[in-house]
Amino acid sequence: MPTKTVATINSTGRQAASFIRAASAVGWHVKAQIRSNEGLVAEELADLPNVEFIEGDLTGPDKKRLLKELFTNVKIAFINTTHWGDEVAIGKACADAAKKAGVAHFIYSSMPDHSTFGRGWRALPMWSAKFAIENYVRQLGIPATFVYTGIYNNNFSSLPYPLFQMELQEDGGFVWQAPFHPDDPLPWLDAEHDVGPALLQIFQMGPNHWKGQRVTLAFEKLTPIQCCARFARGVGRPVNYVHGPIKIQLPIPSGYQEQLDILAETLGAKRAPYFPELEYPREGRSIWEGYRGIEEYAREVFPIEEAANGLRWMDEPGASTPSEVVDDTNGSRPMTPSGIPTPVRFSGAYTPRSHPEGLDRDFFVGST
Repeated sequence: MPTKTVATINSTGRQAASFIRAASAVGWHVKAQIRSNEGLVAEELADLPNVEFIEGDLTGPDKKRLLKELFTNVKIAFINTTHWGDEVAIGKACADAAKKAGVAHFIYSSMPDHSTFGRGWRALPMWSAKFAIENYVRQLGIPATFVYTGIYNNNFSSLPYPLFQMELQEDGGFVWQAPFHPDDPLPWLDAEHDVGPALLQIFQMGPNHWKGQRVTLAFEKLTPIQCCARFARGVGRPVNYVHGPIKIQLPIPSGYQEQLDILAETLGAKRAPYFPELEYPREGRSIWEGYRGIEEYAREVFPIEEAANGLRWMDEPGASTPSEVVDDTNGSRPMTPSGIPTPVRFSGAYTPRSHPEGLDRDFFVGST
């Protein structure tokens, strides 16, 4: 069977990088657009077999040449646009280039536009841009599939990023404060671990199976309280949820401030579903059974990512997780006994992937 060649953009972001790792591992050739070959993730991807970088900025005047080079001899593509530059214009340009090149299966990472449901919900601007690109792709008639990714497990950090800060407490436990109602279910996804294998499976099943469909990549359906209970079991420390406003403790771009304000209104105060009319997690699990849930993430990955960010709370004793916590089994995997300490071992070979572009002035959690 000939080797497949696949194109990606924004390739150091979590979604694209996860896919590149999976595609490289099965011998596919990846043409990966990156803005710069500097940085930890770029260095890691450069060491993988079968990965070819197409270096250049899609916001610049050289965009058409870059896209022509990217899509030459490519029949499948995974496109995840981001908020850098004019996202809709970049998304449309990618779709136009893919159609011109004859791409046979185009997977686009989209999100919902809540204003289209006739419920008085305002559109989250950074999501509605993706929805606009999805509609454009549909109008072009490219054989396409649209994946909707849930909240990244990897968003959590004890650093003071807005919305997903796990704020370290004096007793060694954590508090997550967010505007989501404590009883409203949310979709969860480990972007680093699960996006790649799931996309690989969708590509292997082919466009005839998935053409025009929206596929929800979310492997757990948990309320904030249930999420914190599982996180507590995994990390071996108390984790409490506080239903409250989003804390802004760092300068953030004005566009992201607007996104957070409308998120607090639409998903928080008005309690709109995160993914209206989309089913999960059964669909995602039917595609990829080896997903990493929030408990496993908290136990095995969160302390390592925190350490990679220069934090050392995991070296200090913390209060044990209470023996009585919310029953959040929800028909999912059995829980790990609470209060078990998580050892953190350092081999010196670990590539920190927690917020890999955190020094970028336009970075925000969950942006890539």
